[in-house]
Amino acid sequence: MKKNKINFFSETNFTLSNQELFSEWLVEVIHSEKKKVGEINYIFCDDQYLHKLNVEYLNHDTFTDIISFDSTENDLLSGDIFISVERVEENADNYAIALDEELKRVIAHGVLHLCGYKDKTESEAALMRQKEEEKIAMFHVEQ
Repeated sequence: MKKNKINFFSETNFTLSNQELFSEWLVEVIHSEKKKVGEINYIFCDDQYLHKLNVEYLNHDTFTDIISFDSTENDLLSGDIFISVERVEENADNYAIALDEELKRVIAHGVLHLCGYKDKTESEAALMRQKEEEKIAMFHVEQ
């Protein structure tokens, strides 16, 4: 059986509302990058959970909002994307933006990593921000 889907899980009390809408949006985002949907798992967690992964797998003793584990093969995007809801909430407060906007940015950021975009250098980060904005603009809420 072929698995082509986007899943949302939670290791905390956070639940992503409108999962189907987010799923449809992410499929659009992936297709706009000329890629195909494999199996992508978004796992929402807290700071401690993500910090532990950061130390254990990336040897970074820092808090972060997102970690992507990429298992993409060719143009078939697959991977596990861990998001700290606590970090997203704090970032939304710090940047004085709505939580759902910051959440969209981080969710897009994760899938953009699977598409091959990096953010280690200044120019990579600038391109990543541009792509995030472009992808957020694709998100449509049915009225």
